[in-house]
Amino acid sequence: MKMLKDRGGNFGMMTAVAAPLLLAAGGVSIDMANMLMTKNQLQDATDAAALAAASALVSEEQPSIAEAKEIARKFLKTQGGGTTTPDTPAGSGDGTPTDTQSSAPAWDDVNTLEVDITETPNGTKGKIFQVTVVNKRVIEFNAMTRLLGTDSIELEASSTAESATESKNALSMYLVLDRSGSMAWKTNTINTAKKSCPNYTEATWSKYPYLKATSPCYVTKIDALKTAVSDLLAQLLVADPDQIYVRTAAISYNSVQDAAGTLAWGTSGAATYVNALVATGGTASAGAFKTAYQKVIAETENTAHAAKNGQMPSKYIVFMTDGENNYANDDTVTKQWCDTAKANKVEIYSVAFMAPQRGQELLRYCASSASHYFEAEEVTDLVAAFQAIGERAAAVVSRLTK
Repeated sequence: MKMLKDRGGNFGMMTAVAAPLLLAAGGVSIDMANMLMTKNQLQDATDAAALAAASALVSEEQPSIAEAKEIARKFLKTQGGGTTTPDTPAGSGDGTPTDTQSSAPAWDDVNTLEVDITETPNGTKGKIFQVTVVNKRVIEFNAMTRLLGTDSIELEASSTAESATESKNALSMYLVLDRSGSMAWKTNTINTAKKSCPNYTEATWSKYPYLKATSPCYVTKIDALKTAVSDLLAQLLVADPDQIYVRTAAISYNSVQDAAGTLAWGTSGAATYVNALVATGGTASAGAFKTAYQKVIAETENTAHAAKNGQMPSKYIVFMTDGENNYANDDTVTKQWCDTAKANKVEIYSVAFMAPQRGQELLRYCASSASHYFEAEEVTDLVAAFQAIGERAAAVVSRLTK
């Protein structure tokens, strides 16, 4: 009975029973910290490997899909670092691996890597690549955690990266340009290419075409327009040198609309049309704007783009005048066609070049927004306005995604 009541040695028995649990708990704490650190490192390395492969596919070297997969594997193996068991030291202080470290499992023994790369078209010439990297790594538990009956756990990290070669957006642009008599009047800019010329103004226009030449010679508004349009078209050509995505045309008007240009690939047709303009007559913009809208919105225009670049083009009208319509009804009809164009997602830029108030009001009304409307009082202003339009259109054409 005394032996049954004797409590001596209970502490030793309790310690013997609890020690394995305490050791296992300590081991779990160590392994949990190791797992969290390894998981973060694994995710970072997987992200970097996916980005490396995606970037390589759109680089100048343009590796094959198989080569890009190998790039991801090598990158992950390098960034993932060496592998050691929890019971193995990382190495000696001088960087020389210890005997114990040399027996650690190789990278391929504890990592399972999957790299999937899909390629899809991006316009007619571009490509879109999606790189998905999945890496699984086996982490061995330390001896204390293994007391719980589990030797290891598999961690997984995945990452997806995309890249694309150059893609371009299609557009169709129609220029609606005033060539009325006032476009023959002089600006305030001297034409350094000529010593003298007839410098027409509103006061001397009645003498056309017999006004005597005077010096200095000033740039006419029609010549300033030709220079400005040339700059716009040059930017579009730079953005689409192969003439696959941009179609342009022009129509001019005075008291009646002139023969409309035909929308064609590139810019040469529109440039030839504009360079041949001669300033004469009155002003009536409604017919020319209507024609430009009908041309640019035609289904045949969509079909042309679909056949050549596979895209639905953005539609633009650039509307310019230096005056005001001779009859108010032309303002009303022009505004109606501007409303119709904007309702059908045609983007309208308008430029009032030394225009009176009524002309400014019409063009301001027709512009798609306040930022689409330009007032130009000097040649430099006109060139800057068309340059801004060209820059915006060229930015729409060229789009590089990586």
